[in-house]
Amino acid sequence: MEAADEWIPGAGRMRPYAAAFVARATARGRLPLDYSVASLRLVDALVDGLRKGGADRERAHDTLFGLGAYVGEVLVRRAGGVWVDLDERQRAYFGQPVGVRMPDGRIWNPVGKVYNRFEAGGPQESLGTFYLVLHGRARGTAA
Repeated sequence: MEAADEWIPGAGRMRPYAAAFVARATARGRLPLDYSVASLRLVDALVDGLRKGGADRERAHDTLFGLGAYVGEVLVRRAGGVWVDLDERQRAYFGQPVGVRMPDGRIWNPVGKVYNRFEAGGPQESLGTFYLVLHGRARGTAA
């Protein structure tokens, strides 16, 4: 995968990026990264393991970005989201180049959420809860 200062895929490349990450991650172990909502608990555990193992953000960048792509792809496949390139204002706010537009029209930041889990940990940063909150929103709800 790329270093932090190299090329980051745009919205049109996130699906294959996530698939390549999953192929590499599952080739090394029996990780059930199957794009299910239940697999997001595993993402929480993997991120927590990186943090507890002493990895710093720079060393963990590739894995964190890959896990963020995976979480976004779960939103796309299971909740009807679509990958979008963020505009300059959104990039400044989210700190990421891409996000997922949910059916209600709001933009969410699964890559950033994975980084938040890494930095802060704890149940308030759970990726499984993130999915449930996003998916449970009604269409037309204000952001």
